[in-house]
Amino acid sequence: MDYNRLVSVTGLSGLYELLSSKADGGIVKSLEDKSTKFVSTRLHSFSHLESIEVFTSKENVNLIEVFESMKKSSEKLPDTKSDAKEIKAYFQKVYPDMDFERVYGSDMKKMVKWFSLLVANEVEIKLSDSHEGDAASAHEVITPKAKSTEPKQAAVKAAPPKKINTPRKMA
Repeated sequence: MDYNRLVSVTGLSGLYELLSSKADGGIVKSLEDKSTKFVSTRLHSFSHLESIEVFTSKENVNLIEVFESMKKSSEKLPDTKSDAKEIKAYFQKVYPDMDFERVYGSDMKKMVKWFSLLVANEVEIKLSDSHEGDAASAHEVITPKAKSTEPKQAAVKAAPPKKINTPRKMA
C-alpha cells in the first residue's frame, strides 16, 4: 500500500486507500476494518494525505514531517482516547514548532490515530516522486516567453441563439 493512495474522507473516521475514482465518487478500502465501499462526492470530500499541511510557528509543513518526527521520537504515543491536554503535551515534546493556537486538539488526535493506522498497516511514510517534483518545479524561475512574430488571430464568439416567439393556441 502506497502513502500517495491514502485519503481522509469527511464524515468518516480513519484513513482509506483510494482504490478507484469516478466522476461521482470513489471506491475506498478502510485501513481499520479492511471493508471496501463506494463514497459519493455529493456527501463527502477526499483529502490526500500528501496534500495535508500543518500550521507551525514558521511556515506550514507537510503532514509527513510531523509523522517523521513522531516516528523518530522516543516518546510513548498517547492513546487516541486520551484527553486533549495529554495529546498536546505529546506534540509539544515531539514537534514543538507546531502552532498550538491554530491546530485544534481534535486535529492532533486525528494525527495520532492516523499515525497508529499507518504503523499498524506497515505503510512506508514518504512522498511520491510526482509530489516531490511538483515542489521542486514550484521553485523554478519563470522567464517570460519571447514575443511571437506571427499575427494574432481574433477569437470568434458565437452569437447567442435567438428566441422565436410563436403564438399559442387556446383551446
